[in-house]
Amino acid sequence: MRSTEKALLLREAKKIVTALGQTLAPLVEVVLNDLTQPDNAIIAIENNLSGRNIGDPATELGLARISDPDYPEVLLNYSNSLPDGRPVKSTSIGIKNSHDEYVAAICLNVDISMLKSTAGVLNQFVQTIQSEVKESLISPSLRAIETHLERFAIAYNTTPQALNSAQRREAIQLLSKTGLMDLKHAHAVAANVLGVARSTIYTYLPKKD
Repeated sequence: MRSTEKALLLREAKKIVTALGQTLAPLVEVVLNDLTQPDNAIIAIENNLSGRNIGDPATELGLARISDPDYPEVLLNYSNSLPDGRPVKSTSIGIKNSHDEYVAAICLNVDISMLKSTAGVLNQFVQTIQSEVKESLISPSLRAIETHLERFAIAYNTTPQALNSAQRREAIQLLSKTGLMDLKHAHAVAANVLGVARSTIYTYLPKKD
C-alpha cells in the first residue's frame, strides 16, 4: 500500500518539477528527491545548475528530513551556493505520505549571481544626488494644467486620477475655455495627470463647429 502511494506521490511531484523548471528557466534549478532512496535520491532535475545527475545521493538537508519526521516541511529562501561558488537562494518542500512519513522533496535553487549584478547596476543608474536645486522640466504654462486639474479634483474631495468620466470631461472642457489645451504637449500633460490615454483627452474636448 505504501509503495503504491509513494509511486503516486512521485508521479505527481514529477509533473510539478517539470512545469516549474520550464516556467522558471534558466535561472532556477528544480530537483525531485526520493527520500526513501537516500543513496540515489535524485529522480528528476530541471535546469541543471549544480552539475548533479539522476541517481545522485540526497544532500545533508535531505538526510536530515529522512532521520527526523518532525523536520520542517517547508524551508524558504535560505542561503546556499553552487559548486562553482555562485550564490543561490534555495527553497525545499518536503512531501509526506498518509502515514506522516517523508517520501520525497522538491527543491528550488535560484541562481542570484546575475540578478545581484543587474540589481547593482540598476541601483547605481537610478541614484540621484541630494541637492538644493529644484527644477521642473514642464513649462510654467503646462504646469497650470496640472494645477487646474488638481484644484478641480479637490473640489470633489478626490484626486485627479479618481475623477469619473463625466468629471474628467468637465475639467478638460473648462481647461479648453482658458486656451490652455491649445498649448503644445497639453494633451499629454492632462492625460498623465488624469491617468488616461492621450486619445481619451480628445474625446473630452468640446466639439468644434
